[in-house]
Amino acid sequence: SGPTGPCGPCSEIYYDFKPELGDDGIDLEDDSRFIEFYNLVFMQYNRDAEGTLTPLANRNIDTGMGLERMAQILQGVPNNYETDLIYPLIETAANLAGIDYRSLDAKGQTSLKVIGDHSRAITQLICDGVTASNLGRGYILRRLLRRVVRHGRLLGIDKPFLTAMGEASIALMQSAYPQLVERREVIVAELAREEARFLETLERGEKLLADVLAAKPKQISGAQAFELYDTYGFPLELTEEIAEEHGLSVDLAGFEAAMEAQRQRAKAAAVSIDLTLQGAIEQMAAELEATAFKGYEALEHPSCVQALVVNGEPAEKAAAGDSVQLVLDSTPFYGEGGGQVGDRGVLCGPGADGGGLIVAITSVTRNRSVFVHTGRVERGTLAVGDLVNAQVDRACRRRAQANHTATHLLQAALKQVVDPGIGQAGSLVDFDRLRFDFHCPRAVTPAELDEIEALINGWIADAHALDVQEMAIEQAKAAGAVAMFGEKYADVVRVVDVPGVSMELCGGTHVANTAEIGLFKIIGESGVAA
Repeated sequence: SGPTGPCGPCSEIYYDFKPELGDDGIDLEDDSRFIEFYNLVFMQYNRDAEGTLTPLANRNIDTGMGLERMAQILQGVPNNYETDLIYPLIETAANLAGIDYRSLDAKGQTSLKVIGDHSRAITQLICDGVTASNLGRGYILRRLLRRVVRHGRLLGIDKPFLTAMGEASIALMQSAYPQLVERREVIVAELAREEARFLETLERGEKLLADVLAAKPKQISGAQAFELYDTYGFPLELTEEIAEEHGLSVDLAGFEAAMEAQRQRAKAAAVSIDLTLQGAIEQMAAELEATAFKGYEALEHPSCVQALVVNGEPAEKAAAGDSVQLVLDSTPFYGEGGGQVGDRGVLCGPGADGGGLIVAITSVTRNRSVFVHTGRVERGTLAVGDLVNAQVDRACRRRAQANHTATHLLQAALKQVVDPGIGQAGSLVDFDRLRFDFHCPRAVTPAELDEIEALINGWIADAHALDVQEMAIEQAKAAGAVAMFGEKYADVVRVVDVPGVSMELCGGTHVANTAEIGLFKIIGESGVAA
């Protein structure tokens, strides 16, 4: 896809639900008769910006089949929503509303389809660790969730129902995704919390919309759309959908102008970042420049405090005993990511040895490209604009990076001993242990575990020096670097190479030599499926 890159001719395979109508006057756009369920792209050219096609040295076939469309064909139903992959959720929503799907008009059926489809999606998102917010994938979750709530209201569901939809989604998908059962409490709690939060303002927002629509405008103004977003929690996309239902549009330019004005007001306010207890980290990330990470080169670095939250509230200053979240302009602290926990350490101010500032940093997380340091002021006072000396706990970092390199060796050993097709599903790289999650079609035998352990300890004893470089993503893939399935990477990536053993795309911290790991011991192995 896109104007440039690998490309080629494609074939589209359709299924005919009504072959008895014959071959005359066929209209492939008649979706009541035909459905495209399979596509093959014969990748044989590279197209440049001028449109010139150059034959590829290595050709391949890019193929894809729609699972839900295959289910539709095999089950003989008119659309994806009525397959056994979604329809049980539609029935659950219909029962909650006290209605029958088959007897509804197209508008009512659409609302049930939205609820069924989105309930699956939001359940999986929460299971994967996403929480509702106004940023990134958290905002996608919030948009989907609030759209479900609104369509429930359209069907007459006037009480909280998302937890029921979540339970039904878990029951429907648990055989294929057993992790849904493991994270059931987290899923249900997030659904209940976010639904309750939206319901607090939904009715007033609906009244404002009703008043706007009663005036029969040609367009919902940007100011009105922004008020719905900012005050009543209506995602812009939800307002656009409602406007479209009434034959109206939304002044998007006006909305963006109102949003920008709000950003400028926030920057000019006495408290430079308008924070709430629940939205502190999100607002930090939205208002600040990216944190410069210096931790690959140094474990100690001079930094400036850019923003500060004290005991969950915005502040300009913190005193001894205060719990704080803070952002530095640059930091040697690694922020949690890629399975690796964030660094620990201290921030020191002038005269720390004789009674000056000491802030104990207990965790560091990342929100987009902003590193948020969480800790406690142990001595002295801390203020926005202060210069501090950021010092990473060297022992903790040493253990974390040893465990991270060990996960790379573990993946290489699993591929060599068990199955070359093994793929990483996740990991935990902590100071005192590591966990590696992987997809495997069968159980790993005790003998294989012993062989894996011996192989890794052999690589450690061989004292391989790591080679860490940044390079273009295509160059890295061509060199054989392993990427985590489903992960999105930048154009330039960091490649961690244990020569002759492992080569992976990785932004984590690592030892300089495998000998620094010391000893590798497997203390447990288990499957997540019954």
